[in-house]
Amino acid sequence: MNNRPVFNIEEVNKIIRNRRSQFVAQFKEDDPVDDRIIMEMLENANWAPTHKLTEPWRFVVFSGEGLQRLADFQSDLYKERSEKTGKFIEATYTKFKENPLKASHIIAIGMKRDLRANLPEMEEIAAVAMAVQNMYLTASAHGLAAYWGTGGPTFWPEAKSFFGLEEEDMLMGFFYVAKPASDRWPEGKRKPISEKVSWVKE
Repeated sequence: MNNRPVFNIEEVNKIIRNRRSQFVAQFKEDDPVDDRIIMEMLENANWAPTHKLTEPWRFVVFSGEGLQRLADFQSDLYKERSEKTGKFIEATYTKFKENPLKASHIIAIGMKRDLRANLPEMEEIAAVAMAVQNMYLTASAHGLAAYWGTGGPTFWPEAKSFFGLEEEDMLMGFFYVAKPASDRWPEGKRKPISEKVSWVKE
């Protein structure tokens, strides 16, 4: 029995080539995305390639009052860290405090290391990145505004535990999701692939 799926390659090409990032300024506020769409995004993320089936992606989804919790956490931690260095910037603090509240959902992206698998860290990072791409494509297919950012506490070691991560794990940023404020889809731009590929045929 042939159970190989049949794909519409035109639609596959369309969604890949029309995926776009849209940022906080382009979000429609106070109009939440249905949780069922977020679950679909996460389920598609779960089907990313993964060497030895380690499935290293870990996600924490913030929505509703949870967005305030994330905003408070990252702004308070920024203030605590910057006071030690004397480099507190009010505008940065305000951004950490307010931007999360402009999204519908924010998904913290973690990479959970399985040291028993003895895999290069790069492979696990790549697996998580492919999981995020699956979320990106799903969000675009639903016409949503979304982007992956590595701001805030992404590179602050002391922030890991808040997101359920251990010392050997990695916080890889945040995936912001919202309905777009405009029906106008962003234009894309890429240099020709011919400038980035070499062929070896003999």
